[in-house]
Amino acid sequence: MLTGFKQREGNKTIDVVTTQLKAVSERTKDWSKIVIAYEPVWAIGTGKVASTEQAQEVHAAIRKWLSSTVSQEASDATRIIYGGSVSEKNCKELAKQEDIDGFLVGGASLKPAFVDIINSRL
Repeated sequence: MLTGFKQREGNKTIDVVTTQLKAVSERTKDWSKIVIAYEPVWAIGTGKVASTEQAQEVHAAIRKWLSSTVSQEASDATRIIYGGSVSEKNCKELAKQEDIDGFLVGGASLKPAFVDIINSRL
């Protein structure tokens, strides 16, 4: 198994994510009840943060996989949220991305600036 950082550097992130999604897709009937949260495993506890472009790239690949493998309806109905070190500093740019539907916020939810993340799409 590739470690998270080696996945990213070896351009294997999409392969790993879609393999995980395939396991879920085999058991899912109603995609409108599904929320997919993507968090780059290579960034957890490393101090590294995915760029906006890297986050959008993976979200777009997830949406494309849903469309081509499950259905366009599933792709349209499924919310794909980002959970990789979202902060008041990067939330506005992330919120502008076409395939990022929201955020899974960790430690930043305990800070006063959390309100900035909540309002990032306004």
